[in-house]
Amino acid sequence: MSVNTGDKAPDFTLISFTPTADPVDITLSSYKGKKNVILAFFPQAFTGVCTEEMCEMENNFSAFAGMDTEILGISVDGTFVQKAFAKSNNIKYPLLSDFNREVINKYDVVHDTFAHGMKNVSKRSVFVIGKDGIVKYKEITENPGVQVNFEKLREAVKNL
Repeated sequence: MSVNTGDKAPDFTLISFTPTADPVDITLSSYKGKKNVILAFFPQAFTGVCTEEMCEMENNFSAFAGMDTEILGISVDGTFVQKAFAKSNNIKYPLLSDFNREVINKYDVVHDTFAHGMKNVSKRSVFVIGKDGIVKYKEITENPGVQVNFEKLREAVKNL
């Protein structure tokens, strides 16, 4: 079932190895009432467009943080891959491993086939979740080679 603007964001807990030294569980609902959240789904670490997307998010990190907004990057990559990806690209916000594909299914952002026959990775997509836990903005790109619209994303966060 698709998650749309105006819906309550499905809750989840995923493990992250970034930016901490030890793996930690991060739960979406722990931000409720405290911070807005950008869920930035990306198909796979170390691929060209995904690297551009996550680095663009990092470049905007301080601006989003100044708007009381946390970025959570989500992919099906394992925690060790994400940790190496974050380190090599100087990404300071959490990257969450949805290795078991629970969250990409909850948010209905699953690519049946990505590249080279790889199945069931996330579609490139962003969801802006308000402090009230409601989805305020949603964008999903059907083509993994197409970037999200960062200008619209920044505008959505500014309007919270």
